[in-house]
Order: sequence, then C-alpha cells, then structure tokens
Amino acid sequence: MNVFSIELEQLGPHEVLVLRDVERGRCVRVARRGAALIGLEQTVGGVVRQLADGYRDSAEVESRPSSRFAIMAPFANRIADARYTFDGRSYDLQPGVEGAQRASRHGFVRGVDFDIVVKHVDAEGAHVTFATSVIRPGAFEGYPFAIDLLVTYTLDAKGLTLQASMHNVGNIAAPCFFGWHPYFRVGDGAIDTWELQIPAATLVRTDADYIPLPDAEAYQPLDRAPPELDFRHAKPIGATEINHAYADLVKDADGRARTTLRDPASGMRIHMWQESGVMLAFTADTVTRDVRRSVALEPMESMSNAFNRADCASAIRLEPGAERQFRCGVEIDPA
Repeated sequence: MNVFSIELEQLGPHEVLVLRDVERGRCVRVARRGAALIGLEQTVGGVVRQLADGYRDSAEVESRPSSRFAIMAPFANRIADARYTFDGRSYDLQPGVEGAQRASRHGFVRGVDFDIVVKHVDAEGAHVTFATSVIRPGAFEGYPFAIDLLVTYTLDAKGLTLQASMHNVGNIAAPCFFGWHPYFRVGDGAIDTWELQIPAATLVRTDADYIPLPDAEAYQPLDRAPPELDFRHAKPIGATEINHAYADLVKDADGRARTTLRDPASGMRIHMWQESGVMLAFTADTVTRDVRRSVALEPMESMSNAFNRADCASAIRLEPGAERQFRCGVEIDPA
C-alpha cells in the first residue's frame, strides 16, 4: 500500500489539493488560488500540529492577509516606488497613482486560480504541479513580458519541496525572479523564546521602507552588523524585530542552505532550505492579525527591488525562450 496520497477538497468556492504521507503523519494543503499552501500538519504522539500560519478560511484565501505563503512572481517583495528600468526603458507598475499609495509588492499571481497540470503519486512521494500563463503583455501595467510559471509541490520522506519554473515565452528578454512567503509556527506561545539560525555571512541593509540601500551600501558583513540581527548561531529571537534579508548563504554538503526555527519547549524544529538566493526573515510585527505569533522565512532568488539593482541584473534577466528554476523546501524534525 502506498503511504502517499492526493485528494481534492473544497474550502468554500476554492479547490484545495491535499497531499498526505501516512507513514510519517504529514499533510500538506495547497489552494488553487495563488497556488498558496494553507496547511502543513505534522502528527506527534497522536496530536496534529499545524506548522503553517496560512490563510484560515475561504475569505482569507480571497483577501490574502499578509500574503501568507504567497507565490511571488515575477518579482518578490518590493519594487521601489513601483518603477524600474530594464534594457534602457523605464516602466511604471502603477501609472496615475501618486504619493504614499504607490506600492508594488509580491508579484502578480496571488489572486490567480492556477491550473492543475500534474497530480501524481508514486512510491517516492506525492507530486502536484500548478501552472499559469496569465503573465502576458497588457495583463499587468508596466510589465510587457510573457512568462509561463509552473509551481510543483512534492511531499516525500524528506519533507516538502517547492520547485518553481519560469519560462520566457516572449520575443524579448524579461526581468523576473521567484520568491516564496511562508509563515511558520513551531510552538503555541509567542515567538520570543523560539530559536532562529540563519546560515548567512551578510545582512542586507535597507531604508525605512525596507528597500535595500544602493549598491555596496546594502551589504553588511554580519560580524559588523548589529549583534541582535546576527543569527549565524542559533539563539532565541527575544524582543528583536526582524524584517531583513540575509545573503551569502552557507550551504551544507548537499548544496542546501538551511534556516532553522525551533521551539525549545516542544522540541519542534523546521529547516527552511534553499539552493541559492537570499533568505528574508520577518517576525510578523506589522501583520494584520496575530502579531508576533509566527515567523516568515522567505527564500528568494534575489533581494527586494532587484529590478532596479545593477548587482542583481544578471540574476533576474531571462532571455527569450530561456527557462530558470528555483528550489526550496521544508524539513520537519518533531524532536
């Protein structure tokens, strides 16, 4: 009997794919809307623990509070003033909008109902691939490029893997990069006692609007950074407010850089892994509900405002016909 399975459920009007690993007591729920993960369950001693602080009901799937577990494409996090320049041309993502109302965040696909193009179970795991081709010239102001996006979730013995593929199906080069916006809970209390470890050498410095500082000013070696933001060694989060990206990630022997979040009280621990890019950690101090009750660990191909940075130009450029992939995932250690 296969220990893995896939089911289709309804959450109000929204279809949800349910991936199960019966042997290890794990369950993953992903909504078609935004291809957003809404549940990550681990059974420990007969008790089901919800590790994902995602959307709670169909209303939240539609309103997307705090972009929980959002698939971020064709850009992640912020673009300064919603404007950018690419190949000598300037673009405005919010024409006609002025002042403080100008804000462009997290890409274009959070409100999209993805197609399900693969739903497969084998002895190694449960695999679901979501696809959308909504990113086309004319569909989104200030982005005249054509990108096909595939997002594959795989639940296997090692945990959950997310693989994103972006394919430039247009006839001109396009700026694009991927990011994921998960919020995790490893305990029932506030986050202050949870331990965080980020295997990075560099802190990305930002301005008051969380836009990375220009050029080399953005990069601060962690041995010269504020000590409260140095998580190279696991330590309690305490009262520290974190909304920072960490770069120059240190990889383990298998090529994965692992950011670790652990609750000493329960022993529950997760590792958010990625093969490249930066890790943005956020202690949920400014969310619309449940302030500082979860921690966002956001693997991204590049940093915020990458469309406007010369040092990110090669990382975000996708030539016509080219395809680029980004892989990350979650390993669960119930202790």
